[in-house]
Amino acid sequence: MRQQKHVRFDWAIKRLLRQKANFNILEGFLSELLKNDIHILEIIDTESNQETERDKFNRVDILVKNNKDELIIIEIQNSYAIDYFLRILFGISKAITEHIQVGDQWTAVKKVISINIVYFDLGRGEDYIYKGETTFFGMHQKDELQLSNAQKKLFKKETIKDLYPEIYLIKVNNFDDTAKDTLDEWIYFLKNSEIKKDFTAKGLKEAEEVLKIANMEDEERRAYQRFGEVLSDRASQALSIEIEIEMAVEKALKNEKSEKEKLKKEAEESQKRGILAMIKNTDLSNEAIAKALNVNIEKVKAIRRKKE
Repeated sequence: MRQQKHVRFDWAIKRLLRQKANFNILEGFLSELLKNDIHILEIIDTESNQETERDKFNRVDILVKNNKDELIIIEIQNSYAIDYFLRILFGISKAITEHIQVGDQWTAVKKVISINIVYFDLGRGEDYIYKGETTFFGMHQKDELQLSNAQKKLFKKETIKDLYPEIYLIKVNNFDDTAKDTLDEWIYFLKNSEIKKDFTAKGLKEAEEVLKIANMEDEERRAYQRFGEVLSDRASQALSIEIEIEMAVEKALKNEKSEKEKLKKEAEESQKRGILAMIKNTDLSNEAIAKALNVNIEKVKAIRRKKE
């Protein structure tokens, strides 16, 4: 029997998970991904900063402040964006600069964790979860740069990478639907909007009821259906563009092949005329003609036999 369908995670973030009563669902996802118990102090709304209607359907983002005074960006991108890596960098920079006051000490710079859930092929890689950190290695000694004891005390961090942003990339479409651990159970939900009965990941038990489509009010269900239709339209448009590009490339390659064959044929005809002219107007041997025209001697012999 097919499992009960639930709302997509991006819709849940837009409408449901910003409510304090549902923080435990988002906390569960973050705890499984970051391998640490995450407690949300507040959610800072960032969707209001979106400039276009297209952004509201293609992208969902949310900024979370946890009990460690860290900022966690969760962004979901549905449509292909070739420059998305730079968008990640911009989002991190924006979060840092907007949460430090003029005159603050640099210790006020907050740790940022950027979690990016994408439904397209970002970069080249076979995995479905990638993590990026900042470390420093000596160019000569190859040693990793460490914090001094005084810096550890000042920053309350153990390593340099703990100061710098962490970036997580979840390439949902690369997941093979086989949940090998509790984090995979969340990835399965992100891809399929289904929560299986035997899933035990943190937050999914609460999500089981909260995110059921069947539990939605009629108006909310209609809005969600509209949301799904827009995403389907976007996916259809992207597929159409992809097919058109493939057809254009195929046509260009075909034309290129045809042109090459035409040039090759013209070259062969020109070569043949040159051999015939030398046979007719000179007493040179086959070897001499082949050498003079830089052609295969067998070709010269064949043309001479045909002429005779």
